[in-house]
Amino acid sequence: MNTKNATDREERKKLKRAARKKAAPKAKRAAGVARGAQKKKVKKMAKGQRKR
Repeated sequence: MNTKNATDREERKKLKRAARKKAAPKAKRAAGVARGAQKKKVKKMAKGQRKR
């Protein structure tokens, strides 16, 4: 959805809502995928390394 040419906030909001309604529903999260607080925590890691 392109909202670059929408001038005011309300118009942008309307366009976004319409696009969300038209979009295909998102797939459910897989059973084994942890989210947010359930993710494994990283204690300490060397600088510059990816944590997950």
